[in-house]
Amino acid sequence: MLKELENCNICPHKCNINRSKGKIGRCKATNRVKVALYSTHDFEEPCISGKNGSGTVFFSNCNLNCIYCQNYEISQLGKGKEITIEELANIFIIQQEKGVENINLVTPTSYVPQIIEAIKIAKEKGLKIPIVYNTNGYETIETLKMLEGYIDIYLPDLKYAENELAKEYSKIENYFEIATNAIKEMYRQVGKPVLDKNEVMKKGIMVRHLVLPDYINNSKKVLKWLKDNLDNNIYISVMAQYFPTYKAKDHDKINRKLTKEEWEEIEKYIQKLNIEKGYIQELGEHEEEYVPKWDMGT
Repeated sequence: MLKELENCNICPHKCNINRSKGKIGRCKATNRVKVALYSTHDFEEPCISGKNGSGTVFFSNCNLNCIYCQNYEISQLGKGKEITIEELANIFIIQQEKGVENINLVTPTSYVPQIIEAIKIAKEKGLKIPIVYNTNGYETIETLKMLEGYIDIYLPDLKYAENELAKEYSKIENYFEIATNAIKEMYRQVGKPVLDKNEVMKKGIMVRHLVLPDYINNSKKVLKWLKDNLDNNIYISVMAQYFPTYKAKDHDKINRKLTKEEWEEIEKYIQKLNIEKGYIQELGEHEEEYVPKWDMGT
């Protein structure tokens, strides 16, 4: 059994529990990998999906409890199937055989030790395409250092600059400090984005930010931090796809989609900051229109 699971401190919650003996911590993950689905995803940002799609692997459970999570059945309710490390490695190979641009690990934090072992096995079987670590940003430096050399592209969220929002809507403490330190470590590992001739990322980091209704100032603070600290050395993806789901419907401030005025204010702020590398989404006209439709940023 992997020793990291015997005293689990993989994420910032540091639950300090023995998952190998069936103990369950904040994220609800056990010692077995749990996967909800794997598929070809054509609607990530263009430099991730490319022409052939991104080979997503959606892991069950999450170390955040975001009340507006669009994948809450997977992240919060734990929908999925337990598999072995060898089976996970085979999924990576199956995805590569489909011709996808990369292996996209979605919400992988709870399973980092198992993922590393699966990558080792898959590489012995011929895995060559880039590995994407698609995370909420709530990571420890120690765990990220474990991943060094195994991850080609980091795709973290930077959800909040205001910690009181993180506590209210995701039930966590000190999100901003933890996530920004994690992003700096990710950048140290992979450096500036490297794209191929088809404008598909092969190495680098892209930070995502989902704009919440009624909290435009929080988004501005996030964008300002990224500009001041990483400038044009990374890609930034600003998302408009928020819609009230799961428990968000019980909270007045976020029980609605973004208004056109709110989104235009964000667009103007992106132009003001002169953010050059990245993407912004089109604002959907209807609640069901939350599939990403990407435009290049300024």
